[in-house]
Amino acid sequence: MLMKNSKLKVGRNDPCPCGSGLKYKRCCLGKQTQGSENLKDLYLQKYKIRLKGKKDIEGIRRAGRLVLETLDLVEEKITPGTSTDDINTLVHEFTVTNHATPAPLNYRGFPKSVCVSVNEVICHGIPGKRILNEGDIVNLDVTSVLKGYYADASKTFFVGTSGPDAQKIVKVARQCLEVGMTQVRPGRTIGDIGWAIQRLAEGQGCSVVREFVGHGVGFEFHEAPQIPHYGRKGAGIGLVPGMVFTIEPMINLGERDLRILEDKWTAVTADGSLSAQFEQTVLVTEDGFESLTPFD
Repeated sequence: MLMKNSKLKVGRNDPCPCGSGLKYKRCCLGKQTQGSENLKDLYLQKYKIRLKGKKDIEGIRRAGRLVLETLDLVEEKITPGTSTDDINTLVHEFTVTNHATPAPLNYRGFPKSVCVSVNEVICHGIPGKRILNEGDIVNLDVTSVLKGYYADASKTFFVGTSGPDAQKIVKVARQCLEVGMTQVRPGRTIGDIGWAIQRLAEGQGCSVVREFVGHGVGFEFHEAPQIPHYGRKGAGIGLVPGMVFTIEPMINLGERDLRILEDKWTAVTADGSLSAQFEQTVLVTEDGFESLTPFD
């Protein structure tokens, strides 16, 4: 249900922003009374999506600042000879020192405080003895819990000087995040985000991982809705103010297929090609979006 005094401009014959596929006049316009509380109720009941209020958004924003500070700290240490476990130690100690909790630690049995994914590792790399070498690329996926609020972001970094393939996949992955975020505003749909990302990635000869998606975040590590990084324009749930979710496209230089290693966490490209990822936590505002984990 739309807010009466909202800046949204949705006509009676436009698609309903709730994502039902019906016209607005035949869906939420006639079934719900006006008001932001009714919109919250509608999205909770229909999609299990918990819209965030001002207090919640500020809490997520504070957690997001800590996530960015963590990424900045670790970036300075990403050099040849550093082990992925060294990175885990840095993340864990910095997070705890700042009175927060690393969300990945013991989450569904994950044994470390951060995901560190090198080269062919798509995501969920478990820190350990692996040493970073000149020319590698490495993704750090950091999620912090601060005063009960979660924020999530990741970046892919170069280790020393990387070659043209590494340069390409990192550039395309970053562009995919950017183009996905440009689709976020009231009246658009989740499908618009995936459509834009898939179109850009495949247009550059790369592929989009489909088994892992973005997700709602804030009150919990993973909430509704899921945010696929592929899809059809105009499909899926409508975006409304107060939604908070991650966009985190995982882009492969080769084919999109993957396999999971024996540790039951680490996902790698099936063909051994490079994979890169960038992620931000995004809020749908009244007239667009705000990143709660903003980086250039």
